[in-house]
Amino acid sequence: MSYFDNLRTFVRVYELGSMSAAGRDLRISPAVTSSRISQLEEHLGVRLFQRTTRSLTPTEQGKSFYRGATEILEAVEAAEAQIANITENPKGSLYVAAPLGVGRRLIAPLVPDFLQAYPEVSVRLRLTDRKVDLTTEGLDLAFFLGQPEDSNLRIRKIADVDRILCASPEYIARRGMPESGDDLLSAGHECLNLRFPGATEFQWLLSTPTGPRRFRVSGRFESDDGDVLTDWALAGHGVAMKPVFEIADHLKTGALVPVAGETPPEPIQMACLFTHRRRQDPKTRLFMEFIIDRIAARFQATGLG
Repeated sequence: MSYFDNLRTFVRVYELGSMSAAGRDLRISPAVTSSRISQLEEHLGVRLFQRTTRSLTPTEQGKSFYRGATEILEAVEAAEAQIANITENPKGSLYVAAPLGVGRRLIAPLVPDFLQAYPEVSVRLRLTDRKVDLTTEGLDLAFFLGQPEDSNLRIRKIADVDRILCASPEYIARRGMPESGDDLLSAGHECLNLRFPGATEFQWLLSTPTGPRRFRVSGRFESDDGDVLTDWALAGHGVAMKPVFEIADHLKTGALVPVAGETPPEPIQMACLFTHRRRQDPKTRLFMEFIIDRIAARFQATGLG
């Protein structure tokens, strides 16, 4: 068991806030995780974490050591990346995040082809519709829809994604066909909303004859999972705003139909977020280019982007 293994384990325990979560992430047992932390503490002569039966929090020494440990690991990764770049044989783990719809329909199907081309790389794909923090969560890449808040990170745009307001025929038969965003508000239509942590209101950015306009919509149904909104729309519970690529099959079958066609949603940016350092890692760069090229080609071929 190497000192670097102990360092990597410490960093993942610190970032994930849990011995068991770090063990699952690193594919080692809880006992091995705990042993590595204990060995590191014995070597340093300090406690890195305060442990109780219910919580694990870093000590002041642990917080300080984390900064140094990440610098050491980043330096080692950079050196390994240089060698891998020279040999054109990238290796190691990639930590990637993506929204549920993007990840399930666009990225996950491409991962096996990438891993077949680069057999010494492993991909840890985390799917969530919440906003992620690359630095604190130890991510190499994060795909997203919209505009990121952190201007210190690098952005690689993939495409402008078309969106649509849609509902089931059952809902339209029951509540009537809204022709515009104003109809959605005036008739009190049930709007199905994607709620992120900290969101205080829902605004749908729609195209109007006078330009883009934000509509403050409301409804009793909300979730942080975009696929749940699709299921609710299919079941006739309301109107959803969805990327077209996510519901293309439902539109073809008529299970969902476009509504409020006079004020369609503005397209939304799909892009990839990364730090400058991660961009220099050959496996990160290769994965990003691999995914982006294929998504862009798919959108161009299908006209869904």
